[in-house]
Amino acid sequence: MSKPKGFEKPAGVRDYLPHAVARLRRIEQQVLACMDRWGYRQIMTPTMEYYDTVGVASSTSDQKLFKLLNNRGTTMVLRSDITAPIARVVASLLKEEPLPIRLSYHANVFRAIEEEAGREAEFFQTGVELVGDDSPEADAEVVALAIESLQAAGVERFRIALGHVGFLNGLLEEVLPERLEDQESLKHDLLNRDYVGYRNTISGLRLSSSQADKLEGILRLRGGREICEQALELSGNPLARTSIEHLYKVWEVLEAYDVSEHVLVDLTMIGDFSYYTGMTFEGYAAEIGSPVASGGRYDKLLKQFGRNVPATGFALKTNRILDGVRVKETSKQLPVLVQYTADYRKEGLARATLLRGEGKVVVTTLITGASEVQAPEHGLLHQGYEEIITFS
Repeated sequence: MSKPKGFEKPAGVRDYLPHAVARLRRIEQQVLACMDRWGYRQIMTPTMEYYDTVGVASSTSDQKLFKLLNNRGTTMVLRSDITAPIARVVASLLKEEPLPIRLSYHANVFRAIEEEAGREAEFFQTGVELVGDDSPEADAEVVALAIESLQAAGVERFRIALGHVGFLNGLLEEVLPERLEDQESLKHDLLNRDYVGYRNTISGLRLSSSQADKLEGILRLRGGREICEQALELSGNPLARTSIEHLYKVWEVLEAYDVSEHVLVDLTMIGDFSYYTGMTFEGYAAEIGSPVASGGRYDKLLKQFGRNVPATGFALKTNRILDGVRVKETSKQLPVLVQYTADYRKEGLARATLLRGEGKVVVTTLITGASEVQAPEHGLLHQGYEEIITFS
């Protein structure tokens, strides 16, 4: 293997130039401020965690974890999401805090990917976790907050798709009782949005026409609130019906928030079925096909850390918003240039300090010759300055 050149970097990571950092920080600050207004307090967790705790509990498959050994030979992982580390904190450092607990975060996460996939191995997420409330009100709260967070990030055109893993689990148990391997095959097709493969899998299961129709019927369950009624007609399984009734209540709360215009029901969407336990959702911006937000209920995660309480939450895909979504840009604040000769250094720097105290962006420069003087004339914008102040 050849030695990398000095300017090269590993596949899947990137450099953020100043203009991109400015946009990223603006998105981060606006979204966190929005979450703060909803009562979510910001938390920070370590970049590294133990593989045997957070790594195992994470929703990320083992082959996508970045693993390393510390100086004692213990296997560590770079965090692949923030939800599992927060679950660890809630079950330990916050175990005496009364429920529900509302936490927000912004952090980089790491997932090993195939080099040819063109996906990033390090990216940013901004999100929340609502721990200790299993009600439809809690699920609706995180969906409504996700909508407001996308708006705070500057995303103008988007839709939120709601699903529920319980409905699919109930339907599959009704049609394919105790055929767990076949159930997993169908789930895998839906998880990958491979609807052709889903139909082909059904064809290979040697089912009656009524059973096959039930399984294919889920592909038509995408639309408004009426989809909940159609789902109840499709399956009589108790788990499936309870799940739809919960989803219907979530919709009612979203109507009370006056945000249901941004929402549709999509029962083909199940998220990571090994991780979520109830309602799931994804947010799609008009400009790109990949989700810019995702979340849902994960009631079993905290039990792995010794605190058996329900939880729900979401994360914005901050990088995708930065790179792929046309957001509303705020006007850029131009700097003030304070220039001075050596004899007037004290006066120049004093004025710069005063202006910075007033919230101005100020750059300073020492004049060493007449040719270096910037004249305070018309056309300052073309020179990149709001104002030029000279001490000489």
